[in-house]
Amino acid sequence: MRTCVLARRWRHLWRSTRGLRVVGLDGADAVQGLRKFMDHLLVLRDRAADLDAAEIRFDRFSVADDEAYVNLWTRFAVMSRVRDLTLHIGASSYLDLDNLPLVSQHLRVMNLDGLSLQQKFLDLAGCPALEVLNMQHCDISVGRISSRSLKHLSLRSCRSNSNCWVHVSAPGLVSLVLLRFGGTTPFLENMALLETARLDLSDDFDVCFDYDSDENSVPFNKDDSGDSVLLGALSGAKHLELFVFRRDLRQCPTFSKLKTLLLNEDWSEAPDLDALACILKHSPVLEKLTLQLFTNKGPKQEMKMKGSYSSAERPAAISEHLKVVEVQCNVVNQGVFKVLKFLCAFNIRKLTDGTFHTLYLLKLAFVCGNETVEASCEE
Repeated sequence: MRTCVLARRWRHLWRSTRGLRVVGLDGADAVQGLRKFMDHLLVLRDRAADLDAAEIRFDRFSVADDEAYVNLWTRFAVMSRVRDLTLHIGASSYLDLDNLPLVSQHLRVMNLDGLSLQQKFLDLAGCPALEVLNMQHCDISVGRISSRSLKHLSLRSCRSNSNCWVHVSAPGLVSLVLLRFGGTTPFLENMALLETARLDLSDDFDVCFDYDSDENSVPFNKDDSGDSVLLGALSGAKHLELFVFRRDLRQCPTFSKLKTLLLNEDWSEAPDLDALACILKHSPVLEKLTLQLFTNKGPKQEMKMKGSYSSAERPAAISEHLKVVEVQCNVVNQGVFKVLKFLCAFNIRKLTDGTFHTLYLLKLAFVCGNETVEASCEE
């Protein structure tokens, strides 16, 4: 809005506005088109006015000409004591942020997307109030991400080209999301306060052994515990969603606080369901188990099953606190029945149109297309 049409008392309010949103227009010169406006803003804005939120968003930029300006505007937001900072670059290449320490006593939330981040920037000791850090489509080829104040960390579709592990040091972390990480698997240090974690790593990097010849492996602890560092850091969590960890379970820690657990089909593919049996054995207070057994093969037959234990038949390796098992699948095949047979101590209930029908797994049959598949729990 043009300030010349406003009453005089409104014309200078923009100088102390609590929010700043810089969004580039379509085109290769998106950043360049805002330079003059931002230059004036930096000079004329009231320096005593704090920023509650700042967002800088571009879909295209010129590496040679624009990176310095975006870095300058980012530092301006930090100097304006911003509390919630968002940097989103939707271009096909990463925008390099300066390798300078980030220092702010006020920053609480930071969202980063499409950036190449350097070591000094991710040493967050200078941000003692930072509690939430979300990174998406970022290159974090650094040795360490560290923060004592961080409570919520999310890394989605990020990557590391470094030959060493990215150490994540956040002892106060309460929730962790690590999805589709490309490159060397991150090294998670102690997270004693962690309550919720969701991890889905690339298929190529779920090896967790301390082989000197394998730079993509995650080592075990060097003490006598022999625990996997990756899962060991999650052992205190109450709620877990885990994908692609079959090989990590050769050294499985005890999840002493775990109450809800979600696993995908990878956990049921090992011979004799060893991976599934192992993690259940090491979850002594587990209350709810969800298995997602989705496949692209076979007919599309949406199903959901829930069950509860017959306590008299509960296997010794299963938590006595386990109340609900939920099996989600789109195809009823031999793999699904293999899992159901493993869980045959349950009274499985089939959910149909909001009503439950109890199915005791002494013998159970489903029709998949033209084929009938049967499973028996009898020895």
